Amino acid sequence: MNLFDAVNNRTSYRDGYTDKPVTREVLGKIMEAGLAAPSGCNKQTTSLIAVDDAAAVSQIKSLLASSMRAVDTAPAFICVLTERVIAYGDKCFAVQDYSAAIQNMLLAIVASGCESCWIEGYVTGDDNIGRQIADMLGVPAELDLVCVLPVGYAAMPVRRVAKKPFDARAKFV
Repeated sequence: MNLFDAVNNRTSYRDGYTDKPVTREVLGKIMEAGLAAPSGCNKQTTSLIAVDDAAAVSQIKSLLASSMRAVDTAPAFICVLTERVIAYGDKCFAVQDYSAAIQNMLLAIVASGCESCWIEGYVTGDDNIGRQIADMLGVPAELDLVCVLPVGYAAMPVRRVAKKPFDARAKFV
């Protein structure tokens, strides 16, 4: 799949996954795409953990306690971590850094024939689920777990939402 096909075919997949495991080779390529993303002042504040061990996957599902079938049936997760460091002056680009990494991974996931959904709200809420998952994975306290990407092969047809027309959101000057 070429880049433009991946960009145009990517969507937030919230339905169930098949039982087919996602190989470590595929997960590794997805993470490589994430780590290739740009970062503010090249601080490289984003780290990743792929979770494919059945017991660990089950623990993450339990901690997320989501009603989303993508979480309930995911054979693997990629956990996104950030270190909030000052890039220069008083500027921290951690959010931009991990957002770029996540977008690269979402495109790589689609290009790999898999689907995913960016899950941040459950993870970064007041109930500290991100820290609970991080502690379960042995993540040091200076790193924040900010996002979980369920990764798997779609069991249902992928539904694409309608996007506003190009002319409504972009222009040339």
